[in-house]
Amino acid sequence: MRHFVSPMTAAVALLSLALGAAGPAPAAQPAPLDAAASDPVKLGWMVGSPPPPDRQLRFDDGSYFQFPALRWSVAHFRELMPTMNISRGVGAPVPLPRALRKDIDGLRFVPLGGQSPMTWAESLAANYTDGIIVLHHGRIVYERYFGALDERGQHGAMSVTKSVTGTLGAMLVAEGKLDAAKRVADYVPELASSAFGNATVRQVLDMTTGLQYSEDYADPNAEVWAFSQAGNPLPKPKDYQGPRSYYEYLQTVRPQGEHGAAFAYKTVNSDVLGWIIARATGRNVAELLSERIWSRLGAEQDAYITVDSTGTPFAGGGLNTGLRDLARFGELLRNNGRFQGQQIIPKAVVDDIRRGGDRAAFAKAGYELLPGWSYRNMWWVTHQADGAFMARGVHGQRIYVNPQAAVVIARYASHPVASNSANDPTTLPAFDALARHLGKTPR
Repeated sequence: MRHFVSPMTAAVALLSLALGAAGPAPAAQPAPLDAAASDPVKLGWMVGSPPPPDRQLRFDDGSYFQFPALRWSVAHFRELMPTMNISRGVGAPVPLPRALRKDIDGLRFVPLGGQSPMTWAESLAANYTDGIIVLHHGRIVYERYFGALDERGQHGAMSVTKSVTGTLGAMLVAEGKLDAAKRVADYVPELASSAFGNATVRQVLDMTTGLQYSEDYADPNAEVWAFSQAGNPLPKPKDYQGPRSYYEYLQTVRPQGEHGAAFAYKTVNSDVLGWIIARATGRNVAELLSERIWSRLGAEQDAYITVDSTGTPFAGGGLNTGLRDLARFGELLRNNGRFQGQQIIPKAVVDDIRRGGDRAAFAKAGYELLPGWSYRNMWWVTHQADGAFMARGVHGQRIYVNPQAAVVIARYASHPVASNSANDPTTLPAFDALARHLGKTPR
């Protein structure tokens, strides 16, 4: 039998939902099982009534997010923790047209820092891909599923969630419902005495806030542990005296440095934005996402988002969607916010994302694999000639939008290393190579 472990153990696992930056290179570890050997279906996780003890996964002891078990869990979060639905509405889904191509698997590219070429098909296994879809001019030209995910399933988007939350916030700015120059405390007075109180909404959107907040896994005293414990929906230990929800924790964040001086990727910015959105609209991010985007997108499935013990959505990392619907969201951005004649997202929002943020401020964060990039409205902007920009999440989650090539790539994955620095050397050149390849094809 399993023994119950402190909720802190589950909080450790829950952290992986929050962290989506490229981050420092991972420390040397024993080689994990490869994609084939770690296939969650072959390993038989959670099969049976009940599953055998050595194949049961639980949220309360953190076993659900230990590799290779996480390869099952990322497609089954709703079965393990509390969530809130994001309705697609009651209208019929709008199918994505299909024009499948056979020339993609053999496409070759050289990984960053590598000498030997790799094929597109080889990159899928190298990045522990669970599902990937490629749209060209809005048509599905490539679609594959692996492991625990299929076309009917949903998968954790991790920090891709931030870009969705950031888009909602930017929409409200464009519509005049939020003033990006106003202080956070003007919208959420409870944050007046926190580090966020005198930051502007724009600084939150672009993560240039000066916060005493570390997301360093290796540091047991890093503030991210307290944030995760606060948001953990499990009962707290009897002697626990800390914050018990995301909102309670955000009020405790202390200042460090100067707002606006440098980009610093910190998940708490996204959850502050979620609170601002809720105050400005009377809708939490899940409700607003359903109302403003998901129910108007022709989506095939409802989405859902994880919540804390008070039902507050995890605006920084809790979104779960079907793969095609994630691609639909990316295609909406590629089409300047329009879908079937409707302007769902103001074009000014997409233009603002594409222009990018402060590149000098971004450079101070030291992302060696992302030279010349910036961060705007919680999107990662390449500043390449093709205008590519991305949503990025730990363990390999991606939305890649390439306006010049008319390409959108959505990927769900379960890489054993959370940091994007583990898959970027393969992912970045693979996506760019495919965009160049498809961009040469007439519409």
